[in-house]
Amino acid sequence: MLRAIIVDDEPLAQDVLETFIGKLKGRIKLVTKCSNAIEAKAALEKGDIDLMFLDIQMPQITGVDFLRSLENPPLVIFTTAYSEYALEGFELNAVDYLLKPISQDRFMKAVNRAEELHELMNQKDEIPEKDEIEMGKDFIFVKSDKKLVRVKYDDIIYIEGLKDYVIIRMEKGRVITLQTMKSLETKMPQKIFKRIHRSYIVNMDKIQAILGNMVEVVEKNETKHLPVGKNYREELLKIINENRL
Repeated sequence: MLRAIIVDDEPLAQDVLETFIGKLKGRIKLVTKCSNAIEAKAALEKGDIDLMFLDIQMPQITGVDFLRSLENPPLVIFTTAYSEYALEGFELNAVDYLLKPISQDRFMKAVNRAEELHELMNQKDEIPEKDEIEMGKDFIFVKSDKKLVRVKYDDIIYIEGLKDYVIIRMEKGRVITLQTMKSLETKMPQKIFKRIHRSYIVNMDKIQAILGNMVEVVEKNETKHLPVGKNYREELLKIINENRL
């Protein structure tokens, strides 16, 4: 079960999130609600918090500045009425970015992702040795869970970095391996896979659309938006422009 806090200066926004959380008994426990960063910091210091729903526009200290100030922050889902902060939120490794008014369906997708990442982070200590990747002509062998798993390049949608390991997300399932994004980036075929963010490598053939600072892919029949980091945007657009009509 995830232990969560809500940090938002709007009582109505707090109530909406509390109602959604209340429907997930056994999955999330709401520890407390805070109206500003000072209250939130005190709450984080008191107990073991796994997830923080964090508003961006708050008095005195913004949610972005507050998150930057934390040494060991919990998983964070940003909640805001301003879409222009999305990229900055993802640069801070936020789990997700919810635009107000928040729908229950969109809230559920964010929570599902938070639960997945929390589970993966807890599994990290169970992987006893650094995993390896062996390259083939149109596939790779990834050492995961004490075995070599064959993964076709064409099946990979994108690769996500999370601390000391990477998650290879495919049309059917995922593979987790201890590996740095930098090391993996150099091994993958450069014509197929492109680093678009410090936490994401995307299969160029799987990009459905470019939306501002996001690329759109489809994962498990659901549209997924991946952030494009400032340091990667120019090169990505160059490749896109070479292939546009």
